[in-house]
Amino acid sequence: MKLDSYLQLFFLGCFYFSWFLSSPAEAVRKYQFDIRVKNVSRLCYAKPIVTVNGKLPRPTVYTREGDRVLVNITNYAQYSISIHWHGLKQIRNGWADGPAYITQCPIKTGHSYTYDFTVMGQRGTLWWHAHILWLRAIVYGAIVIMPKEGRMFPFPQPHGEIKIILDVETLVNQANKLGLPPPTSDSHTINGKPGPLLPYTFSMEVEAGKTYLLRIINAALNDELFFATAGHNMTVVEIDAVYTKPFTTRVILIAPGQTTNVLIKADQPQSRYFMAARPFMDAPVPVDNKTVTAILHYKGIPNTVLPSMPKLPAPNNTNVALRYNNRLRSLNTPQSPAKVPLKVDHHLCQNGTQLTASLNNITFVMPKVGLLQAHYFHIKGVFKTDFPDRPPVPFNYTVGSGVGNFDPSKDPAKFNLVDPPERNTVGVPTGGWTAIRFRADNPGVWFMHCHLELHTMWGLKMAFVVENGMSPEESIIPPPKDLPLC
Repeated sequence: MKLDSYLQLFFLGCFYFSWFLSSPAEAVRKYQFDIRVKNVSRLCYAKPIVTVNGKLPRPTVYTREGDRVLVNITNYAQYSISIHWHGLKQIRNGWADGPAYITQCPIKTGHSYTYDFTVMGQRGTLWWHAHILWLRAIVYGAIVIMPKEGRMFPFPQPHGEIKIILDVETLVNQANKLGLPPPTSDSHTINGKPGPLLPYTFSMEVEAGKTYLLRIINAALNDELFFATAGHNMTVVEIDAVYTKPFTTRVILIAPGQTTNVLIKADQPQSRYFMAARPFMDAPVPVDNKTVTAILHYKGIPNTVLPSMPKLPAPNNTNVALRYNNRLRSLNTPQSPAKVPLKVDHHLCQNGTQLTASLNNITFVMPKVGLLQAHYFHIKGVFKTDFPDRPPVPFNYTVGSGVGNFDPSKDPAKFNLVDPPERNTVGVPTGGWTAIRFRADNPGVWFMHCHLELHTMWGLKMAFVVENGMSPEESIIPPPKDLPLC
């Protein structure tokens, strides 16, 4: 794929990809992550967990737009590891992107690697996570990107903010290497705590009349989640580090890998209110249907007051999910433009199913050498460049924004080419499809995959190779000297 070409993809699965911009660096922020296995008490019993700096919760990376960030990873665990900075635009710098065997070989036990990247053209909430095998289930944390100095949010300044990380407690075992799904999770959690049914509950204290920014991250492996707070509306202002046209809603839907920033005003009778999340699943597959709760606690109210519970949509309420996603729009202002490609150079149609997974009839097989190294150093026999534009064997395109089969003669007329949401992760309706466009303007090798970990394991993934442009400024930078070896 040549630099500056445009690509439109019709997704019939759930995929991850990044879009790219650029700006100069302003400051340098340094972090040290020591990866260790430690016995930690979770859900009333102790178990070995891969920790970062020996602590839970995992560290948050704080930065500003334009900053250079250096994160040194030292691996003391018995597992090889790599860290992905989910949604960050690694301009000409795939060496810092992190997916194991795609942009790097993993960091072996006893070795270190420094991720060195500059935050360009983004502000808001993203997250980082392990990107090898199933370690994403337990190794992850938030990334908070503030606007440049002197720039304000394009929404009312909140009085305070809090991170809300939605995740699961689960046991991942060797059966996964045989292609089996993981056991059903023990519990969903909010900031690592499952709620009052067990003696661990996250509580957020607020003052009456003040507005708070919630930075919500779905770190769960396989579950789209409805999230709501009893008695309170939320105003959506940002998704995946991109500002949105604000809109008010009682409930949000957030897929694995996605982030959503909302404003919530403490404007209800002073009491205690549950914040709650549970899965959305409108396909006949088993999910952990437990509801996880946290507490929004007005200052001065005794802990003995019983919180009220929000009314969450039914787990299979497709209409609520579709209505919510249809309301998401990019801000599209001079300061935050929506640069939607109008000219399409290449079309691809891709699909995935539950029991086998493929893209245009091709199932991805993980290499033993990082694809970016193979591309940069011209190593032969690691990958092919003969991916077909269309599936060689026709199929029914209903496992995959619309419901039913994509109609190439009618559906494109409905595309929003003015202010569509810009995302790094897209949720696709069951039995439906979605279309995305992006400009291939960042040279390197970039991993696109389903962010439901089970589907990724089954091969629902691929990589884009974007060739260098005509000048050094449009070419991949050389690899760092400490790049891990396979």
